[in-house]
Amino acid sequence: MHFEFTRRRSNRSPVTDAPTFRVGRLASAGHTDRDMSHLIDRSYNYHSPRELHWHLADRLGVAPSTVSVRESRLA
Repeated sequence: MHFEFTRRRSNRSPVTDAPTFRVGRLASAGHTDRDMSHLIDRSYNYHSPRELHWHLADRLGVAPSTVSVRESRLA
């Protein structure tokens, strides 16, 4: 399963003081018209795309190796 996401800026983490981001939109890779944003909590502040990857795999109930996530080149 391949997914693309658009990033929205968010706050700095109060725990790590690192920048975080929120997902603006999640779509099936190659099918940007297929909005999959309902699969995640878009109000969550992610620390990295890797965290989003693990969160998405957990949400789908599949092994992380079966999911790939990349940031969309289109804003």
